[in-house]
Amino acid sequence: MKKISLLLIFVILIGCQKKEEPIVITPDLFHESVDRVTEIMIHDIFSPPVASRIFAYPNIAAFEIIAAHNNEYKSLAGQLNDLTPIPSPEPSGKVNPKLAALIAHMDISRRLIFSEEKINIFRDSLYTDWSSKNPTEFNASKDYGLLVADHIAAWMDKDNYKQTRTMPKFTVNTDDPARWQPTPPSYMAGIEPHWNKIRPYVMDSAAQFKPVAPPAYSVEKSSDFYKELQEVYDISMKITEEGDTSEEIAIAQFWDCNPYVSVTRGHLMFATKKITPGAHWIGITKIACKKTDSDFDKTIYAYTKTSIAMADAFISCWDEKYRSNLIRPETLINQFIDDSWKPVLQTPPFPEYPSGHSVVSGAASTALTSIFGDDFAFEDDTEIRFGLPVRKFSSFSEAADEAAISRMYGGIHFRAAVEVGVKQGRDLGKYVVENLNMKQKSELATLEQ
Repeated sequence: MKKISLLLIFVILIGCQKKEEPIVITPDLFHESVDRVTEIMIHDIFSPPVASRIFAYPNIAAFEIIAAHNNEYKSLAGQLNDLTPIPSPEPSGKVNPKLAALIAHMDISRRLIFSEEKINIFRDSLYTDWSSKNPTEFNASKDYGLLVADHIAAWMDKDNYKQTRTMPKFTVNTDDPARWQPTPPSYMAGIEPHWNKIRPYVMDSAAQFKPVAPPAYSVEKSSDFYKELQEVYDISMKITEEGDTSEEIAIAQFWDCNPYVSVTRGHLMFATKKITPGAHWIGITKIACKKTDSDFDKTIYAYTKTSIAMADAFISCWDEKYRSNLIRPETLINQFIDDSWKPVLQTPPFPEYPSGHSVVSGAASTALTSIFGDDFAFEDDTEIRFGLPVRKFSSFSEAADEAAISRMYGGIHFRAAVEVGVKQGRDLGKYVVENLNMKQKSELATLEQ
């Protein structure tokens, strides 16, 4: 009788134990993780080059885990400069690769932003849910995700970023009238003058895609340079006269993406915050993934390929910006044409040539085209949060062209910076696509059609 009672108690205890259920990780969860990082970057006000780094490394960490568990994808080890293979998981068979990839993404992101507590709150809420559903799977996946994060972090820490934090500030050349001068209203110092010293991802050097030199500086009205200066002023005057009906102003504002716009009210100066150019294209990547109902692995693949192209684009662009060190249209228009003129957009605090939006948009659009095709139509709602309407595009290339010309409409770039910049970005983007074997090479045909 006693044995029967003990057996009954044992059966009851076993029946009362909560059954572990599989942890389901959806593409939407990864999108949410990326979105949280973007929101934190807006709050922390990271410059566009630094923001590109914050997008790239977490995506690479997640992709490497996916590539190790999905034969459709191939590791970036040996393809990205100095990246070695990630460690293998414990042979317990309990690791959920998708869960581990998301954990690695969150952990690398946490290491790269200032407001860690904001991402910790998001992470911990997920940890609580996952651990309650299946502690065995969660703990194994967490341990592996953090192990991979440590591996990627060790590689990341050798990209020379920390060293550039202590390098001297940019010195303004006041003796040469062609050289960049700080612009109103805040007259900030040049941002990230040493970004070309960051280790490239796919490129062999920051100067690999060095563009042609800008038109020679001249204030002679017959010179090519002055004609471009006059063009910026003439376009600005025309579209500002049109006011709210101007399509060019709408385009300029849509692609503004200035993470720090200084606003002056009397003696008070404050900043309005927006996403960076890279964050806008990350938003477009999300739109493309959701429109195509991409699965979790393809979603990470798309984010990773695009963010790598953009990260190299910023290195390439900034290399030329501080080499040519060209003055902005605003400075010269105020000096030689109209001393009360203001551009439609606030001039960013770094040299003019080439246009960063143009280079990055060219690279990002080329990467996205290789994944989703050249005729991929989409509605871009990335800027809704900033009170701007949806814009429609028939392709990523069309969006890139509009992003590029928006800088001239905004009065902050000459035509050469836009046209040369978008070509520089596309050349770089094609190089990234051709030299990163992340998937089947059949995708290259998309670019060649």
